[in-house]
Amino acid sequence: MPTKIQNFARSALVKPVTVNVGRAGAANLDVIQEVKYVKQEAKIVYLLECLQKTPPPVLVFCENKADVDDIHQYLLLKGVEAVAIHGGKDQEEREYAISSFKAGKNDVLVATDVASKGLDFPDIQHVINYDMPAEIENYVHRIGRTGRCGKTGIAPTFINKNQSETTLLDLKHLLQEAKQRIPPVLAELNDPMEDGDTISTASGVKGCAYCGGLGHRIRDCIHILIRCLCYCIRKLYVLLNGRVAIERLLSKIMLCKCSTI
Repeated sequence: MPTKIQNFARSALVKPVTVNVGRAGAANLDVIQEVKYVKQEAKIVYLLECLQKTPPPVLVFCENKADVDDIHQYLLLKGVEAVAIHGGKDQEEREYAISSFKAGKNDVLVATDVASKGLDFPDIQHVINYDMPAEIENYVHRIGRTGRCGKTGIAPTFINKNQSETTLLDLKHLLQEAKQRIPPVLAELNDPMEDGDTISTASGVKGCAYCGGLGHRIRDCIHILIRCLCYCIRKLYVLLNGRVAIERLLSKIMLCKCSTI
């Protein structure tokens, strides 16, 4: 479940309980995940090269509606039988695109995350992430459109410097959990867990890669947030009030941390 939805649920519900079947946020092990570093300006040309080597049908995911429209028009100009859906299209347009894609009349469907949940494409073997989503849960839903009913799927993902380090770390951990190949660009990331393995419970459920707590990923870890906050406050107070004031403040923060976490 996306972080924003989790936070909203916590604010609106009284003592909510989360029930997971398997491990929440885990990727389908029948999907081969491939991560490619592609410069932003070269992505659309590289996408065309991938499509020319990939048997249809292929589902291509983008982060926003403008990119979906641009890629759709580009593929049509290059002779690719493509259709597109996103939240800006009316219901009739979306239904036509989905039905023609399912019927095999079109080889490629370009879409936003509107196609990542609730739609079943049983014959899809290839899902391409033109953009890596900021939320790792959305990535899991996207690649889950392939590798269904025991079939093997392939999911290439394009990344570059536009992605945040926390997003790439989440992707790296997901690949590790699924025993997938880690590309050099992810292996070289400064990972807080390089000095220790991800903590697992006796049931095999894995927790946060930093603190081992269940129910959140490293990006949302409160312990990392507090550590970063203390560092920033220390720097600020040293500049404004000297070291004596900062030591007093930090001792208060640590007392609050112990009483609330």
